[in-house]
Amino acid sequence: MHHDERRKTTEREAGSIEWLRETPVSPAFAPAQAARLDGKDMETNQILKICGKCYRLIRLLGHGKGGYSWLADCDGSPAVVKQIHHEPCDYYSFGNKIEAERNDYERLKAAGIRIPEMLAIDVNAERLVKEYIEGPTIYELVRDGSSAEPWLLQVLEMAGKAKAAGMNIDYFSTNFVVQAHTDLLYYIDYECNEYTEEWNFENWGVRYWSQTPDFLKYTAAHRTEE
Repeated sequence: MHHDERRKTTEREAGSIEWLRETPVSPAFAPAQAARLDGKDMETNQILKICGKCYRLIRLLGHGKGGYSWLADCDGSPAVVKQIHHEPCDYYSFGNKIEAERNDYERLKAAGIRIPEMLAIDVNAERLVKEYIEGPTIYELVRDGSSAEPWLLQVLEMAGKAKAAGMNIDYFSTNFVVQAHTDLLYYIDYECNEYTEEWNFENWGVRYWSQTPDFLKYTAAHRTEE
């Protein structure tokens, strides 16, 4: 989410979404005793069963205001496992986080925003699985001295589609990955909110797509996390 989920990823063929609902639950898809974990308790090499498949956690990718995102392995294929958390956030109000992930995903897909496929969701355990996209984030490129200019047209196209659908996406630069080998820009978060001029790309997001004072202030504050 906001200022998070920095990831270097590997493209995975999109699979069909497996919806694990609270009721009814088919035994064929229900994880055995799917515990609702606190994200802080997750650790490397832990095995999670999600919608009938086992995922081995490899490393933490990011900890945002909505959850913890882990690189995971499933039968030799990489994926992102996100565990929702309920830690307090002083700048954002939440409703049902896991339902919001599902609803926002469908809204983004309908708007034509390029995002990772959602591969599975477990509502009871507040956990979901995403496609894993290989490449650096815009944040990493800018932090390391590169220009984001080659991808501005792509993010502006996304912004236009988002506005046409009546919403803003989270334009912070950690939420965008440049896919290796294609140079396609992916919005790797599923967050979207109702459109306002204040939080659109031109008025807010663009401040974190180059080494502006706002960008450098954020980088200095989070240097120990990188």
